Amino acid sequence: MNESWHEVVPVHTASRDYDVVVGTHLLDEVGHRMRSTLDADAAFVVSDTNVAPLYLNRVESSLREAGFSVASTAVKAGESHKNLATFGSILEDMATASLTRDSVVVALGGGVVGDMAGFAAASYMRGIRVVQVPTTLLSMVDSSVGGKTAIDLSRGKNLVGAFLQPSLVIADVGCLSTLAPYVFVDGIGEVVKHGVLADEELFDELAAHPLTQDGDPIQLAHVIARNVAIKRDVVGADEKEHGVRQTLNLGHTIGHAFEAASGYALGHGHCVAAGLCHVVRASERLGWSDPGTSNRIERCVAAQGLPTTCDIPLDDVIAQASHDKKRHGASVNIVVPIRIGNVVMRRVSLPELANLIRKGAGSPRP
Repeated sequence: MNESWHEVVPVHTASRDYDVVVGTHLLDEVGHRMRSTLDADAAFVVSDTNVAPLYLNRVESSLREAGFSVASTAVKAGESHKNLATFGSILEDMATASLTRDSVVVALGGGVVGDMAGFAAASYMRGIRVVQVPTTLLSMVDSSVGGKTAIDLSRGKNLVGAFLQPSLVIADVGCLSTLAPYVFVDGIGEVVKHGVLADEELFDELAAHPLTQDGDPIQLAHVIARNVAIKRDVVGADEKEHGVRQTLNLGHTIGHAFEAASGYALGHGHCVAAGLCHVVRASERLGWSDPGTSNRIERCVAAQGLPTTCDIPLDDVIAQASHDKKRHGASVNIVVPIRIGNVVMRRVSLPELANLIRKGAGSPRP
C-alpha cells in the first residue's frame, strides 16, 4: 500500500487544543502539516541514535520544503540516557541553533525522545512549542499524547518534568515495521492497559486477536486511534493529573518499580503489563476486584507475548515503589481494576503497598 491514509483524533485541553494524526506515509507530510498548523520560523528536531539514521533525513527534507529553517540533534538511545546530562546537552544544542520563542521543537522517536524533547521545549526560554512525531507503538498510544514531559533521576523515573501539550502529533504506522519485535510488543502493554481501563470491546479484541507487527496497517492505525481517544478523554477531563487522569497510571506504580529495580533493562510496556497483572492478582485476593478478573487479564497479557509477572526480588520492588512520584507523604495512590472497563483509585499506606506487592506475586502463565 503506497497511498497515504489517515484519521484525526482531536484533543481538547484547558491549555491547548491539537490534533493527533494517525495513518500511513505521514513522515513526508510532517513539514506540510506543521506549516498548516503553526506559525513558526525554525524547527529543531530531537531524535536518537537508533531513529535518526532511519527517518531524520526524510523529516528534515519535509520541513525544509515547507519553508522551515532546520537544525537537529541525535542523543544516545535508551532510558538510561533520559537524564540531566542528556537534557542539558539538548538545551545547549537548541541555544547553539539560535532558537527563539517563535521556533518549534520536533520530537522524532519513541517515548524517551518525546519526554526529553518535550521537557526541553517546556524549559527553553520558559517554553516554546513542540510537535510529537512518535516512532514506536508505545509512544503513539501513550507518551506522545497528554503533555507529560520528564527526565529520570537516580532515585526514580520521571521525577523532574513539566506539562506541555504538543501543538500537533503525527503518528506514521509505517515506522512500526522497522522496530525490533521486543520493542513493538513493548507498546502493547499500554494498549492492554487502556482496554482494561475503559474499553472492554478493545480488550476482548486483543484477547481474541493479538496485535502483530506485520498486520494490516490501517487496522493497526485504527487501534492506535482508539487508544489515543481513550487517553484524550481522560486528559481532557483532568489535564494536570489532580483526579481522573491518575487512572492512566493503572499498572504503573508496580511497573515503574520493576523498571527501576531492573536498571531499566526491562521495557516500560513489559513492566506495565507485569505490574497490571501483579496489582489485579493482589486486588482479587483482597476482595477488591471481581472474581475472574485477574485470569482474564493474565490470559490477554500472555497472548500478546507480554509477561504476567517479574522475577525481581520483592524487597527491591517494594523499595523502588516507595519512591513513586505519586506518593503523598506516607501513602500512595494505586489504581485497582474492579472489572474490565471499570477501575477505582485507592490510597494505601506504604506498609499496605508492601503487603499488596507481596500478595500480587505469581508464577508466569504458560
